[in-house]
Amino acid sequence: MSKETPCVAVCMIDPKTRLCFGCGRTLPEIARWHAMESAERLSVMAQLAARMADAGLQPIAGTPKRL
Repeated sequence: MSKETPCVAVCMIDPKTRLCFGCGRTLPEIARWHAMESAERLSVMAQLAARMADAGLQPIAGTPKRL
């Protein structure tokens, strides 16, 4: 069974917002990603675009991976 991820292989954390420049997740979210239930992952993914916009971060173009 595959687990979708918003990762675009740009793994750098913004020190001000503590969000990944590539996907918008926090370090704790990234660390727990594969342990999360599907509903929790989908909930986080639904928040990422707004989270990055609120933080003033531009999403870096890329194709999310499928694991």
